[in-house]
Amino acid sequence: MRRREFIAALGGVAAWPIAARAQQPGTKRIAVLMGTAEDSDGKARLAAFQQGLHDLNWAENRNVSFVVRWGAGNAARTTALAVELVGLTPDVILATNTPTARALKQATDKIPIVFAGLADPIADGIVASLSSPRGNITGFTSFNAEIAGKWLQLLKEISPAIDRVVVIYNPDTAPHAIFLPVMEAVAPQIAVTLQRAQVRDQAAIESAINGLAGAPGVALLIMPDVFTFLHRETIFSLATSGRFPTMCPLRPFAAAGGLMSYGSDFVSLMRQAAPYVDRILRGEKPGNLPVQEPTRYELIINLKTAKALGLDVPSTLLVRADEVIE
Repeated sequence: MRRREFIAALGGVAAWPIAARAQQPGTKRIAVLMGTAEDSDGKARLAAFQQGLHDLNWAENRNVSFVVRWGAGNAARTTALAVELVGLTPDVILATNTPTARALKQATDKIPIVFAGLADPIADGIVASLSSPRGNITGFTSFNAEIAGKWLQLLKEISPAIDRVVVIYNPDTAPHAIFLPVMEAVAPQIAVTLQRAQVRDQAAIESAINGLAGAPGVALLIMPDVFTFLHRETIFSLATSGRFPTMCPLRPFAAAGGLMSYGSDFVSLMRQAAPYVDRILRGEKPGNLPVQEPTRYELIINLKTAKALGLDVPSTLLVRADEVIE
């Protein structure tokens, strides 16, 4: 942890009791454990959650207070921050990805937790079932397993010459267990082979992508994960230099230079989490609130990247896109 972050974290811990004494009686306390770094995308997600609560008549400095910590994709830091937040005994905690939810679950089985952005909370042992999560945790998933097949199909559609897809992921943090079996089933149906590229640091990313130089018919599929999210600019700079089409899971990936993204809108997911937090603050039990799955995904196409790759995006794909980045 950098010195400035450490001092800020200590300041937040010290300030909470003082602020709590100054607040109106009955003020509720909400803790948020962000899995990402404190960048523009992370701040946009947090703002959406807070705005969602404001729309439900929860106003900071009136009837609710927030404490926010940023895990920045660091597993040890995330675990330590989860313990810290639980020690502050908030009324409810928001988790924003699988590592934060897992760390909070290990830290408490009493304080209500709402998550926004998990891929497979059952397989990860976060909840017992989607319809009846039981315990102190519920929330909103970001993907289902079937989307992995769609990622491959979209790559083939935008560039039919693709015959090999290299899947980039960190095996320590990515929810690969639910996506890879689907990819392996779909790949033969569309005449592509899969190659796994397990990466745990920037050097591994550079080695994996640079090692493909000159290979024909290769595309990259970037798995949803806080690790790949934090390294997205490196990934897409290398991919564009190597002229490799890329499929990504989230809009910020496409905005950073990925060719396409297809997945959930995490800003909307954070906003959707607000009503569950509201219901818990008003007395409902998280274990009685079913885990909700996404009802739609958004397709984003980056035409600037397509041009750099020398690709003509089919008009049939463009008309289906929710957004075209030019």
